[in-house]
Amino acid sequence: MSSDITEINKDTFWDLLAQAKARCGQDLEASAEWIKGQLLALGPEQALNFDNIMHGYSSLAYKFGLWTAASIILDGCSDDSFNYFRNWLIAQGKDVYLAALKDPDSLADVPVYGGGRFEPLDYLGASVYERLTGKDVYDRFDQSAYEKLKRELAQDIQYGEGIDYPYKWSEAAEYLPRLCGKYVPPQALARLIQNHDDTWNPTCQEVQQARKNAVKGKKKNRGDAR
Repeated sequence: MSSDITEINKDTFWDLLAQAKARCGQDLEASAEWIKGQLLALGPEQALNFDNIMHGYSSLAYKFGLWTAASIILDGCSDDSFNYFRNWLIAQGKDVYLAALKDPDSLADVPVYGGGRFEPLDYLGASVYERLTGKDVYDRFDQSAYEKLKRELAQDIQYGEGIDYPYKWSEAAEYLPRLCGKYVPPQALARLIQNHDDTWNPTCQEVQQARKNAVKGKKKNRGDAR
């Protein structure tokens, strides 16, 4: 069954993902194959659009507060895992994606399946483009056009307070009480704080800069962690 989408823009991008989820449910492999089929039918330019939009939304979700949430959900989260987690988040749809960037704790209401990672989404558009043209998608990359696209995509995003801060375990429970309550029992959290409180490399310049300049999220009432 085909979708009625004829071109990929920021709106139909979300429509395509919603249709994939409606058809395939929690089967990420099936979702990837279905999206791939749609992109093959739409042609190389639309596959390229999909690739740019997907990576644009992924880049806009590169936030330490969301990474903290991913670390809680996935029981630790490397660079690659966070990349694939952001793909997974995008695949949950526009509403879930936007809610998570406004408040990562909203992910406590989202079922986690497929390991919370969706690696194939990272290269679906690029692989279809290469298959149809025999050319590498990076040969068509235009930095200025990509930055313009990201500014357009960012217009729909409202980042929540504290989203840019790299939290320690001892700070995560205050920033993300619902996620901690769901995925990290109090005794386990206490052990994490005692054994290795800092989930980040404190010598990393990016982390140092963020801790110097970013604002922590306001403390939440632990009574809301239900």
